[in-house]
Order: sequence, then C-alpha cells, then structure tokens
Amino acid sequence: MARRLSPVELDFVESAPLRLVFSAEVKASPGAVYRALAEDVTGWPSWFTAVTSATPTDGGAGREIRLRGGTFFAEKIMATEPDERFAYRVEETNAPGLRALLEEWRLTPTATGTRVQWTFAADAPALMRILLRLGRAGLGASFRGAVRQLDRRLARSAAQ
Repeated sequence: MARRLSPVELDFVESAPLRLVFSAEVKASPGAVYRALAEDVTGWPSWFTAVTSATPTDGGAGREIRLRGGTFFAEKIMATEPDERFAYRVEETNAPGLRALLEEWRLTPTATGTRVQWTFAADAPALMRILLRLGRAGLGASFRGAVRQLDRRLARSAAQ
C-alpha cells in the first residue's frame, strides 16, 4: 500500500536526518549524463539494474519508478539544471518506514569526463535510519554499478 511522504524542499538535501552521499567518475560529458538522468526517463532500467521501470508523469514534472522486489516511488522533479543537477522527492511509496526522501544528482566536469555525485536524503524513525546506514555499502555498490553501466551505454551511443 502506497503512503504519502512529507513534501520536503530542496534544502532537505543538506538538512535531512540521514544523508548518504556517493560519487563516481565517468568519461561521458556532463551534458550526456544529464540527458540520461533527466530526459531519458524510460532508459533508466537499461543502466540502473535495480530499476525495473521508469515512466514520466505529469507532463515530465514527475516520474513513477519501480524497483526489483516491488518497491514503488511516485516522484516530483524538484530541480533540473542542465549539465549540473537533477533532483526529485518521493511523494508516495510502498517502502516501509520512510517519512521523507529526496535524491539529488550533481554533475561536475573533470579533466577526463564528469564526477557524478548522488545524495540520498531521508527522514525515518531511528531504527529505519540505522538500517539504511547499515545498507550504505549495498546502496553504494548499486550506485557505482549503475554509473559504470551508464558510462558504457553513453560511450556506445557516442560511437554510433
């Protein structure tokens, strides 16, 4: 059963009771990474293996995301800054224990491509925050694997 989460604003990415931050570098340009994140919503399952479906909603102002295992997120896009930042908050989910969730992707040009930083900002009861912290390694591995897959996908697209 889906529940509504608190409608946090962008500053929650800095003030959330739980912040998990991960980063990785890719060879692709910030523009290519940004387009994959923000514009090619339906392409997410091809590079982020935890995602089984991604559908734009509300004329592109939102997304519906389904993960392996049946977790569902109805999201509202909060920031679209081409080549720099893409952020969304979860409006509804069937994931237990969450009170609020906002995710931000920051893109920084490097000498060889792009530094991709993903921040998972959440509010949840203390026990759930502990469980999420314990799951940090798994979330990080999932993120790094997804970013590697995305970089490969973008390299193939550029070569065609």
